[in-house]
Amino acid sequence: MSGEDVHGIERDEPERDGEPLLSLSGVDAGYGETQVLRDLSLSVREGEIVSLVGRNGAGKTTTLRTINGILHPTTGTVTFRGEDISEFDATETAKRGISLVPEQRQIFPELTVLENLQLAAHGGADDAYSVSVEEALGMFENLQDRTGNEGSSLSGGEQQMLAIARALVAGADLMLLDEPTEGLAPYIVEDVMEIIADINDRGITVLLVEQNVQVGLELAGRNYVIDQGEIVWEGSSEELRDNRRVLDRYLGVSV
Repeated sequence: MSGEDVHGIERDEPERDGEPLLSLSGVDAGYGETQVLRDLSLSVREGEIVSLVGRNGAGKTTTLRTINGILHPTTGTVTFRGEDISEFDATETAKRGISLVPEQRQIFPELTVLENLQLAAHGGADDAYSVSVEEALGMFENLQDRTGNEGSSLSGGEQQMLAIARALVAGADLMLLDEPTEGLAPYIVEDVMEIIADINDRGITVLLVEQNVQVGLELAGRNYVIDQGEIVWEGSSEELRDNRRVLDRYLGVSV
């Protein structure tokens, strides 16, 4: 079955049968005594792009950190491929193929593009999920031409591409993208969207956090809306586009 076009490219949607690749069930989480997530449940099936959208401070980044093991739920469970990973740390989740591309990218500024990627090849997932440094560079023309440049010399868009390439080399089976288009020029946003669509076409599942609702609507098949740490709405991109009440009340946008 064919999905919606992304910038004119018709993309095949994967089958949705079977158990979810990732599921969060009744998750509470936060920082110290500050609770951020409240009874949060969501699921992502293998091969999907799912977006998690909400206003600043709604709990989007906390959700991703709880999935990849930076934070642990105080109640509830996080399950990946049927395994309870609620108490795993970020190293353990990375070995299982969960890669977080953080909002601030967090590349190593004093290392070259090539060195950043070579470092990512150590300590990630099994080879079944990873791509070689050479293959990753082949996906990013801008990086291929700048392998000897230090990370600090790259533009914001190039740093974002390097962060995504690093996740691929580390072995992303499930890629968690935290605001990948934030602060980028519109034409660079288009490039990043194309890259996300391409890696999904390669079989990598994506959970996308975006404040730019339009990006989520164009890329994702399903969307969750989060407000004050709770999922308040879920549905297809078509349904979200048509739901003016949800767009206005929880996202403050019109599309």
